[in-house]
Amino acid sequence: MATLTRAPAPRRGRQGASHRSTVMMKIVMALSGAVLLAYLTAHMVGNLKIFFGESSFDHYAHWLRTIGMPLVPREGVLWIVRVGLTVAVVLHMWMAIALTRRARRARPVKYVHRPPVQGSYAARTMRWGGVIIALFVVYHLLDLTVGVANPVGAQGKPYTNVTADFEHWYITAIYAVSVIAVGFHLRHGVWSMTRTLGRQRPGSERLFGWIATGYAVLMTVGFLSVPFAVTVGIVG
Repeated sequence: MATLTRAPAPRRGRQGASHRSTVMMKIVMALSGAVLLAYLTAHMVGNLKIFFGESSFDHYAHWLRTIGMPLVPREGVLWIVRVGLTVAVVLHMWMAIALTRRARRARPVKYVHRPPVQGSYAARTMRWGGVIIALFVVYHLLDLTVGVANPVGAQGKPYTNVTADFEHWYITAIYAVSVIAVGFHLRHGVWSMTRTLGRQRPGSERLFGWIATGYAVLMTVGFLSVPFAVTVGIVG
């Protein structure tokens, strides 16, 4: 009498679950990136208040700390934003690391001869760009939020602290390198986000690329306008 053996279960279900998991991770990464983009845009626009003079810039900085008062304590809204940004950063980095590891596991054997990667310079430097940005954020907080790394560190005088920073050319140079790294990161990040969350249509690849490049250039120029204006004496 023949013995029936059960055929091995197809791996399609496991592969489908893995694919869905990867898609969800990309969506989480895109959404957390969108939160960070919204903050960066608002931050850049707020920085431009410095061109309206010391009183306007200091008043803006004071207003940020009093949003929602007396419904919420002083700096209450700021702390909500800070916590939200921290969660977004953690999720963004977590998803990036997890997706990178998953991609490596999918091809554990390296190519004997690896052909040139077709992709933008920003895509190939996302890792180092992320490291530079992380270090810059730490320095930026110590400099203009906490004040311990600022040449003056005057409490309640953000205009004085900003101009004191960029009167030194080497601080402007460090800031410029960091902002350019942010620009490359934004270019690839916006391009990836629009592809993940947007509807794919014929010709949309080029459109997404133009949108990402335009946004990255606008943000880079906006952020760099302040330190260079102080360094050359337009502001100060």
